[in-house]
Amino acid sequence: MTMTDDALVPFTVHVPQAELDDLTERIRRTRWPEPATVAGWSQGMPLEHLRRLCERWAGGYDWRAAEARLNAWPQYRTVIDGLAIHVLHARSPHPQARPLLLTHGWPGSVLEFSKLMTPLTDPADPSDAFHVVAPSLPGYGFSDRPTDSGWGIERIAAAWATLMARLGHRRYLAAGSDWGTSITSLLAVQDAAHVCAVHLVPPLAPPGPQTDVTDWEHAALEDLKAATANGSAYSETHRTRPQTIGYALTDSPAALCAWLGEKYRLWSDHDDPGNDLSDDDVLDAVTLYWLTRTGASAARLYWESIDTVSSWFTHGGGPVVTVPVGASVFAHETPRISRRWAEPRYRDIRLWRRHEHGGHFAALEAPHTLITDLRDLARLTW
Repeated sequence: MTMTDDALVPFTVHVPQAELDDLTERIRRTRWPEPATVAGWSQGMPLEHLRRLCERWAGGYDWRAAEARLNAWPQYRTVIDGLAIHVLHARSPHPQARPLLLTHGWPGSVLEFSKLMTPLTDPADPSDAFHVVAPSLPGYGFSDRPTDSGWGIERIAAAWATLMARLGHRRYLAAGSDWGTSITSLLAVQDAAHVCAVHLVPPLAPPGPQTDVTDWEHAALEDLKAATANGSAYSETHRTRPQTIGYALTDSPAALCAWLGEKYRLWSDHDDPGNDLSDDDVLDAVTLYWLTRTGASAARLYWESIDTVSSWFTHGGGPVVTVPVGASVFAHETPRISRRWAEPRYRDIRLWRRHEHGGHFAALEAPHTLITDLRDLARLTW
């Protein structure tokens, strides 16, 4: 369907059964390597873990249930700056609801917000209600894949400002994690006249002077050092050769499942008995990337912007955010930022929460904690 520049075209997810049958067949025809030469995860996802996940994927996992969760909420596609953007726009039944823009990252998608939608839009207390706007990043999910370079985080933030105006939200809150943290921070600068507050999981800022370092800060620095030394290969590959890895991620379900699934395991607080992240949550994400053929295009955002973002939490710089800020810092997240490190960049911190559990995928792992923080920030700033 041809769209005019400002049209909001209703969108429904329905993948042809032939696509799902092809996926199942490909999974079952996987050529497996031998196991790693050491136990554990130091060489990557263990063979037995991936085989178990793929057996579930081919045998008991139900993509139609994920489709139903997406289709429970109004969705649209709209052209912004020459690219069709997919957006989930769930209006609350409560007229006093506040607009809330949620931005995902990698290896995420709008599906990761499924556990938030009903509590945010229709809470027990109507004063806590939000109208939720959740766009798919360019090159992710059901948004178009850019065919030219230039779709970095600055351009995405500008597109989000246009999107919120097009949806009729002249004043709104914005929240994000992973790529969403940086995009939301830029949006707070570019559209400060309309953004009343931002919530970041977590904010990105460099460590302060290496004197009087607290035990908590020392642990955060050590974890960042370890992650840089032993867990940054994916980012370097995305930054330098997204097209090359894209062939494997688009053609091999097992490769895609390992590439994304490893992060859901290692970046989450999987030792927390209250962790709400399930195997099917992981397979939802992997299946969406597979069906939309976005392995390469999603990785390409690193080629566009990861040098900029990395500099913000290692060397400093980046735009100074003056709108009110809330932060959630989960125990298993990397990097973890202390409030005093963040204050030079985020000048009006209204809410700062450090949580003893939870990791990188807060919306999936600890949805109720995240919802509480969003509500509390809204009460302080709206």
